[in-house]
Formats: sequence, C-alpha cells, structure tokens
Amino acid sequence: MRVRRLIPTVLATILMSATAGVITATPAAADPCGFYETGSDAFYNHCTGDGSNVVIEVEVFGPNYERCVGPGRTWLGSAGRIQGAHYTGRTC
Repeated sequence: MRVRRLIPTVLATILMSATAGVITATPAAADPCGFYETGSDAFYNHCTGDGSNVVIEVEVFGPNYERCVGPGRTWLGSAGRIQGAHYTGRTC
C-alpha cells in the first residue's frame, strides 16, 4: 500500500526534474561550464558569481600544463591539440 502511494510522487519528481533540465539545457549549451570544444577550438568556461580566478590543468599531447583563468570563457587553443581541461581545486 505504501509503495503504491510513493510511486506517483517519485514519478512526478522525475518528470519535473527532466522537464527543468530540458528548459535550462538550451541556454547553457551555448557556453557550458568547464571544458568544451567547438568544431575547431577548445575553451574553458569558469562559471562563478564571485569573480574568482582558478587554476586549471590543460591536457595536451605531451606534458600537461596549468593555467590561471578568470570568470567566463577562455580560449585554450585548437581542438585538435587540446584533449581536455579541469579545475585543480586552487585559486590564483
């Protein structure tokens, strides 16, 4: 009996979450937070509300390197040369 009452609530929550994700996914897809690539370029988008600068590790063919980036989108280079980038957990 208890499970029968819980299922509609869970389904409603899942549907509302999925709908909210679809609504917000379109604007965020233009410049997603973190590392992303376009057809030819690689970027890191530091999404912050506090204006902080962070250290990212840029993954390339060869030795990786660190770079300090500010809020917003930073061009990292050619998408063919950059394999990825991630936040190191440090500010700069």
